Amino acid sequence: MFIGHYAPAFLAAAVAPRRAQNRVGLGSMFIAAQLIDIVFFTLFLAGVEHMGMRPGATVMNAMDLYDMPWDHSLTGAACWAAGFALVLRLTGRGWGAALLGAAVVLSHWLLDLIVHRPDLTLAGGPPRLGLGLWNYPMIEIPLELALAYGALGLYAARTRPSGAASRWLLLGLAVVMALLQAINWLTPPPPAPVYPVPSAAGITALGAYAIMAALAFGVAATRVPLSRH
Repeated sequence: MFIGHYAPAFLAAAVAPRRAQNRVGLGSMFIAAQLIDIVFFTLFLAGVEHMGMRPGATVMNAMDLYDMPWDHSLTGAACWAAGFALVLRLTGRGWGAALLGAAVVLSHWLLDLIVHRPDLTLAGGPPRLGLGLWNYPMIEIPLELALAYGALGLYAARTRPSGAASRWLLLGLAVVMALLQAINWLTPPPPAPVYPVPSAAGITALGAYAIMAALAFGVAATRVPLSRH
């Protein structure tokens, strides 16, 4: 799952309390939504965690994520969620915002559990978990699109533009989401197994997350929450 991970970010930014101290920005929630993968690809580039590409690993992609205990274990994800909540709290956010941020970080592992083949863990070792929805593209594709764009629609409905550029930025975010997801889905697998994956894969992934977060910060800067009565 790629853009589906951003659904909890949109939801958090849409439903957060209106009080300034508890408000969460869409940009920071986009970082939260992909923090687990940001950590993984950073550790991958550092040689701490590992992945390969194996044709047929799943129907939808060839990723063999065989070594990622520090972030794609439930324990690891929970620790990163707690750390993100602490950062929000120390930078002036209230406990409401901190808990929302932690929930968005942890949602990454839960959504991965749905689509991954059994490569997730509870604490870095067996059993390996994953429901394998990537093997059923006719279910996974509409589900991911519905999650991502349904949540984007809710965010748009719960906020209003504060400047002329707002609608264009939101449209741009929606288009870039579609383009990056299409690349993710349509990139052909390698003809033979690749171990280890070249570091360019990690750099590309981190670059995609940075683009998405930058756009989300831009959208958040040009939209304000609707008043609630």
